[in-house]
Amino acid sequence: MNEKDPFPDAAPMDTVPSTSSPGYAKAHPVTRAFDAFASAVTRWAGSPVAFGLAVIAIVVWLVSGPIFKFSDGWQLVINTGTTIITFLMVFLIQQSANKDSVALHLKLNELLASNKRASNQLIGIEDATEDELRKLAAAYLQLAEERDRDSQQPTRNEGATAEIARRLAKAQARKTTLHASGEPGNVK
Repeated sequence: MNEKDPFPDAAPMDTVPSTSSPGYAKAHPVTRAFDAFASAVTRWAGSPVAFGLAVIAIVVWLVSGPIFKFSDGWQLVINTGTTIITFLMVFLIQQSANKDSVALHLKLNELLASNKRASNQLIGIEDATEDELRKLAAAYLQLAEERDRDSQQPTRNEGATAEIARRLAKAQARKTTLHASGEPGNVK
């Protein structure tokens, strides 16, 4: 395993759904239309006008209760309406959230890449597995404890991220070795 690349098997942007990338939306008219529609609906749904209309709908439903004698049909109207709206909104909001997530990751990657002192080893970390992220978090905690004990600061050329990436790579190498040899055990 290469120390400079702690995730050699991870293809770039593997975990980002292709439909959430801005470039993908330009590729097909249907996805372009869905992206525009999802963005518009998401913006509108978060507006005071949408909230006001929802409140008015609830008030009208409540006021109409005595007219319909609070029947099962009267209750079914609000239940069905809110369920359908919620179901559809999940997909529209998720499309906008996917796009925002990609944009945020790209902005953070740009900041990491533009800072000479920052290690770029964590660019693309969103493609790591949950287990790898847990190991990385534990390694950061351990590094912080060691730094506090030793009162050492990372040197300019050797940032904490590079040290963490090396530790993660070593842990992955040990895990691979144990699995290859067939020995039971937990690698931390």
